[in-house]
Amino acid sequence: MPKRIDDNQPEIVEALRKAGASVQSLASLGKGVPDILIGYGQEHMVLCEIKKPGGKLNPLQVTWHEAWKGGDVVILRSIEDALTLLHTLKGRKT
Repeated sequence: MPKRIDDNQPEIVEALRKAGASVQSLASLGKGVPDILIGYGQEHMVLCEIKKPGGKLNPLQVTWHEAWKGGDVVILRSIEDALTLLHTLKGRKT
């Protein structure tokens, strides 16, 4: 059974793609794994959890985030959050 996604995920994914990002859904993995992987600007990959405004991480997500050694997981709650993330990445060189 596929993991349930938040209602705002399709619109956030669409906005990211329209802005030039690659988006891979990871939602079917479950077990606390973030919802999406974003690729942007040839040099950036970011794991993102999508939550409704006011939504909180569930216990599996908290455990996964705390154990992850690959950097922070960004929580996106809106299209504005997603576009702000891309704008920030655009200005950041690796």
